[in-house]
Amino acid sequence: MSAPPAASERPPAPAKPPRRPGDVVFSGLSTASAFSILLILAGVAIFLISKALPVFGADPAEVTGGEGFLSYVWPLVFGTLVASLIAMLVATPVAVGIALFVSHYAPKRLGTAVGFVIDLLAAVPSVVFGMWGFQVFAPKLVPLFGWLEEHLGFLPFFESASRTGRTLLTASLVLAVMILPIVTSVSREVFLQTPRLHEEAALALGATQWEMIRTAVLPFGRPGVIGGTMLGLGRALGETMAVAIILSPGVFTWNLIDTGNTTVPAEIALNFPEAAGLRLSELIAAGLVLFGITLAVNLAARAVVERRAEFSGAN
Repeated sequence: MSAPPAASERPPAPAKPPRRPGDVVFSGLSTASAFSILLILAGVAIFLISKALPVFGADPAEVTGGEGFLSYVWPLVFGTLVASLIAMLVATPVAVGIALFVSHYAPKRLGTAVGFVIDLLAAVPSVVFGMWGFQVFAPKLVPLFGWLEEHLGFLPFFESASRTGRTLLTASLVLAVMILPIVTSVSREVFLQTPRLHEEAALALGATQWEMIRTAVLPFGRPGVIGGTMLGLGRALGETMAVAIILSPGVFTWNLIDTGNTTVPAEIALNFPEAAGLRLSELIAAGLVLFGITLAVNLAARAVVERRAEFSGAN
């Protein structure tokens, strides 16, 4: 048996093939695109901060409301967060149910048709949702608000009911309809990616259809559902026209079924065209607060998804 060759006698390692010009160009464009996102985000943040600075150093009596910027903006933040959270709580279970029906229960033709309708719902302009909510949906909710006032009026959220239906709860439900296609589409695609072997293994062990979904499909799709929900929440946080059309701007109140309350995007949309001076800085500062909230929501969603990253259909 011959001895192994000495290190000096071993063949040299094969040289790396030269990079093609197309690869170099594509790599450069990809890198530039990635850094451009960071630059755009930084540019937006710098613009908002620079334009909002005057309101932070202004006399509180000169700010809208006469009690300083914090007193002015926190009711708007409250309306934005409450409307978005209600929309997410209403839309997410419905969206997950629709996604499961399309991916695991419906016949292929019916599932395709339902999926097409859901995707088509995402193409409806927000102003159309706003007009529908104002003209059709809000009047239909008046009897429900009356029932809530009669039976749950001891709670501060349902003390008195609006006779027009143009309330924060109405806007929240319209937002739920608007974010439904986003959460449904993402959840449906994630559920369809569940490894077939996992599903067949669960069924082979005697699991029912629901038990198979609960033990194989939902755990696999949880990160995608969370990501889709956060996308929908981001849409709800930034929605402007639908909320501006439905709500009548008013004073802050804990009551969800009476007039009053508005959101940061609606406040900016309704007042920005005529704003000037310190009032313009107020609105830009409110936009800065909304920018920070949206950024925090996305970072939290990314942290939740990354915590589930170790789960994969292959392990």
